[in-house]
This record gives sequence, structure tokens and C-alpha cells, in this order.
Amino acid sequence: MTMRTVLLFALVALLILGTGVLQSWNTALVILNMGLVSAVMSLGVNLQWGLAGLFNVGVMGFVATGGLAVVLVSMPPVPEAWSAGGARLIGALVLGMAVIAAGVAAWKRLPRGWRGWALAAILLAGFFVYRAVLDPAVGAVEDVNPAATGYLGGLGLPVLLAWPVGGLLAAGVAWVIGKTALGLRSDYLAIATLGIAEIIIAVLKNEDWLARGVKNVIGLPRPVPYEIDLQNDAAFVERAAGLGLDPTTASTLTVKLGYGLLFAAVLIVLLVLAQLALNSPWGRMMRAIRDNEEAAEAMGKDVTGRHLQVFILGSALCGLAGAMMTTLDGQLVPTTYQPLRYTFLIWVMVIVGGSGNNLGAVLGGFLIWFLWVQVEPIGQAIMGFVTAGMAEDSALRDHLLGSVQHMRLLTMGLVLLVVLRFAPRGLLPER
Repeated sequence: MTMRTVLLFALVALLILGTGVLQSWNTALVILNMGLVSAVMSLGVNLQWGLAGLFNVGVMGFVATGGLAVVLVSMPPVPEAWSAGGARLIGALVLGMAVIAAGVAAWKRLPRGWRGWALAAILLAGFFVYRAVLDPAVGAVEDVNPAATGYLGGLGLPVLLAWPVGGLLAAGVAWVIGKTALGLRSDYLAIATLGIAEIIIAVLKNEDWLARGVKNVIGLPRPVPYEIDLQNDAAFVERAAGLGLDPTTASTLTVKLGYGLLFAAVLIVLLVLAQLALNSPWGRMMRAIRDNEEAAEAMGKDVTGRHLQVFILGSALCGLAGAMMTTLDGQLVPTTYQPLRYTFLIWVMVIVGGSGNNLGAVLGGFLIWFLWVQVEPIGQAIMGFVTAGMAEDSALRDHLLGSVQHMRLLTMGLVLLVVLRFAPRGLLPER
């Protein structure tokens, strides 16, 4: 680790500590926890772009898939919904997969002149049969107490199990995309990932039986204690008083610190594994493929297969981070998954930190998230100072104060331009 790396990480640590001293430790821990989650996302994108040169603009979809995993794994099942139409709904999904499998088999086995017609007939007939089974089952499930449930629920397992499951679900989606688009040019991969991400979000918003759609799933289980339980614990209250803290503040900080320790452990493990992979023969091969695909293919390397491999690994990390973030939020809100936050911002983290450098991706995750959180209150203070002498009914004053919400976008653009101008390989460039 170079002195530059140490100094930059020390700077980020000072920024977070300064937030705790000047604002509140609660805010500092919020920034720290989401910085840890963002760093995991950045690691995933860095595997795909920095190591293999794969342009994935569908990060949002993989993050949302991880969030869905938390609901499917940790929420308790809804017995009434399962009794009303759960079996029929599962049967419809199996039927849909069978129709797709039949279409693939027909395309592969029938002669060229017949397979197009056969595929069309199978898909058309299968679609109507599938909807005839699915629609009544969905209606029956969503009619079961729609204000509180209206969905099948999950498996009722510990929430920590949902994190690896989120990675596996995202990896499955990445496999489907990769088998379709990785053999094509990079721009087709970008189109495919963006399209699939939007499809995933549309499914989450509209299929209430799966995760309540826009009604949201609240009250997700937590891997750390609840604040109210800590506040009712006499021993905890006594320890908090010994530290000069009231029980409410102490319980909030304890819970956020617990999340931070869990997230830090995950990030450290992933960073060690990513570094080992980067410095292994596999990592050197991936960089060789990235730099010159034709030469690597001439040396007998399976370029498409290796691209699929690293694409799945990077997407799995994004899914894992999505599950961690949903656990931290305690709810699944499909409308919050926006490309600006869960694709563009993650790419800014990787570019600013240094693509191809795992430590750079982690640094970018912390630094850019800190700026994303702090720019708006800082901008509010600056605009308040600038407009202090203006009349209350001044149109310019109203315009300046109303533009504070756009400071985040302006700042991200400026940071990106400055880094690309003066450090085009990032703050911690690839060695």
C-alpha cells in the first residue's frame, strides 16, 4: 500500500470523523454504513469494468434483485395467501418456464424451415395458457388483506441468509443477460443491462403478489437489536448513563454501529478476495483479455466464457450490496431504485476512485457517498449566506434557495470533470 493510498483513506476517515464532531455521530454513522455498502457495489462494478472492460449500466437492477431477496428469504409467509392461490401461482411460473424450455428445444432440434413457425406457435399458445393459470391465482393472492399483506411473503429465515441469496439471484440474472449479450459488442451489453434493469424494477412495482409492489414491504427483520429493546434493558441504560448518553441516543448509535461492524466485515472479506483474484493468474488473464481480446483469443483463451464469469461475479457483489442496503433500511421501496443513484453514482465512484484498482473502488465509494450526502446541507448554508441581504420577496433569492436541491448533480458532474482532467485514471490508478 502506497503513501498516497494511506493519505487518501485517512482523508476520508477525517471527513467522517469531522461529521461526527461538527454535526452528529448519528449522521457520521449513517454516512459510514452507506459508504460501506456503496464500496461493495463499487467493487462489483470494478470487477466488470476495471478488470474485464465490461460496460454494465444496469447496476440498479442487480441491486434491486438483492433487495427482493431480503423479502423472499426473511419475511414470514402469509398462510392465507398461500391457501388462496399460492400453489396455482407457483404452478403458473413453472408452466411459463416449461414453455420457454419447449421453445428453446424446438429451435435447436427442428429443421431450419420449420423451427420459426414452431417457436411462434409454442410461445403464442403457451402465453395464453400461462395467463389463464396465472391471472386468477394472482388475483386471489392480492385480494388477501391487501392493505397489510396481499402477497405470498417469504420463508421466515434469518435475514443474514438473505445476503448471499441476494448475490445468487443477481448472479442468475447476470447469467441470463450474459448468455444473450456478452458475445456481441459492448454497446449491446450496455443496452441489454439497462433494459433488464428497467424490467426488474417494473416487475417489483407491478407484481404485488411478489413484494407488494408500490405498497412497499416494511418491518423487515434485522440482524441487530431494536432500539426500543435496548432502551428497556436496565443494564444498557446504566452503561449509557455512565458514558453520559441518554438511552435514546445510545440505542441509536449502538444499532448503527452494529450495522457498521457487519458491513465492514463483509467488505474486508470481499476486498481480500478481490485482491487475491486480481494478483492471481486468473486476474492477469482477465486484464490481458481486457487489453487485447484478439491476442488473448489467439492464445487459446475463451474470451466470452471469461467475460460471462466475471460479469456474474461482479453482479453478485451488487446483489449482495442491495440485500445489505435493504436490511439497513428495514423496508423494500421499489420506487426508490433510480438509475441516477444506483447506476450513475456507482460509476462515478469507480471512475473517481480508479478503475482497475480495488482499493480505488472502495475509496471512491466512501468519498463520493460522503459528497452526495453532505453537498446539499453545505449548499443550503452557502445559499443562505449569499441571500442573507436580499429582500424576502426577491425572485433571485427564491431561485437560488430553490436550486439547492440540484447541488448534488452539479457537484458530481464537477468532481467527475476535475478528476478526468487532472487524474484520468482515478485517485488511485491501476498499477
